[in-house]
Amino acid sequence: MKTTLKSWATPLAIAAFAISAITGLLLFFDIEIGLVEPAHKWLSWLLLGGILLHTLSNWKSFTGYFTKKAGLGIIGAGVLVTVVSMLPIFGEGEEGYGKGRTGKAAVQAMEASSIETVALVLKVTPKELAAKLEKEGIVVDNPWMTITEIARKNGKENRTVLGSLFGISGTSEAGERDGDDDEH
Repeated sequence: MKTTLKSWATPLAIAAFAISAITGLLLFFDIEIGLVEPAHKWLSWLLLGGILLHTLSNWKSFTGYFTKKAGLGIIGAGVLVTVVSMLPIFGEGEEGYGKGRTGKAAVQAMEASSIETVALVLKVTPKELAAKLEKEGIVVDNPWMTITEIARKNGKENRTVLGSLFGISGTSEAGERDGDDDEH
């Protein structure tokens, strides 16, 4: 028995939509258990493929939507929302990426700061901070070194060095999930 494109394109689109919708909702509510995030990211390609094949197998019906005002309005609104969402008008463009996230921006600023600057923030001396790090086997050559430079020189992650300075124990080299996947 010969199967047609229609017989499996629509079920593929429905299954992929279910995966994308459920994992997307979980991510929206910060429920990142198991493989939710990678499944959402990577299996979205199934949704794209399923919708493409579904569209091709129903081409005549699909083109009919372009002759109706309601269809054109909905498709046009979707295209408009997509284009507007990619514009850097909300401070999230390449040059301003992450600036809308105060916590992330603060951590990045601390990592780019010298021990002297961090000492001012923590209201201690640079010598005290260097001694605190040296107790944990982290060497500081001079108080002008940034947290990033210290981490790199000692083969540590930035957050490990910052955690040591702020007295946060248990920061692992593998790193716990704190809402930030990229290394600073």
